[in-house]
Amino acid sequence: MPELPETETIARDLHREIAGATIRRVTVTRPDVLRVVTAATLARRVKGARIAACRRRAKLVLLELSTGDRLVVQPRFTGALLLDAGELSSEERAYSTVAFALADGRVLHYRDIRRLGTVALMSPTRWKAYSSALGAEPLDPEFTATYLSGLLRGSRQAVKRFLMDQRRIAGVGNIYANEALWRARIDPSRPANRIGPEEASALQRSLTAVLRESIQARGTSFRDYRDPSGARGGFLEHLQAYGRAGAPCQRCGARLIGTDAIDGRSTVFCARCQG
Repeated sequence: MPELPETETIARDLHREIAGATIRRVTVTRPDVLRVVTAATLARRVKGARIAACRRRAKLVLLELSTGDRLVVQPRFTGALLLDAGELSSEERAYSTVAFALADGRVLHYRDIRRLGTVALMSPTRWKAYSSALGAEPLDPEFTATYLSGLLRGSRQAVKRFLMDQRRIAGVGNIYANEALWRARIDPSRPANRIGPEEASALQRSLTAVLRESIQARGTSFRDYRDPSGARGGFLEHLQAYGRAGAPCQRCGARLIGTDAIDGRSTVFCARCQG
């Protein structure tokens, strides 16, 4: 599932490519991906709107329209926003669920093979309410070690599950929770309220560092994630925990352990380093 670095990459690319473009028409071929809007209403409300900006919030890609509405895309597992100037493959087009035809002749496709992602159209009021339920952005200046320590003290959840709780911290998923905890030398199963101030500081540094490094590498692609041009992210080769169960720890050489017991997701950690 695209996490913060992947959706940040998508949003930045789209802002560079289509900010200022006008939507000429919308074609919805798979309406089951739509949320809080029907196909007819979507087509009516976005026709003729200018894309003022493309941004990210949590794991969402936002297209801010001149009308004040927001197109809110959550790619989830197999979703992608692909910009087509006539060169997109027929295979990719076959999985297009919503297509935004732009006035300059290009088409922005929301492609989703399994159709687990969503496309919503929200008014400013609805978006404000939706966004306010999401947690802090870990790359914002306000997300300090002191702030994170305060959040941790208020929860008895396993710290890995805590990091992935979108109501507390926005944008972090399984990949980067594993990586941040490995870097900070913290056991993923430890209760969040047992993480001391020094460990919280190490975790804050590790989390922000791995997110920024992945953004620089344009995200992590295992199977489905693609940027708007269809290219894969390059951070896979830099992963030190996620996806490496059974391999040697790159810090101490011990065999990395893989388990689903903490939160039902794949957790990889070093029992020697992260005790």
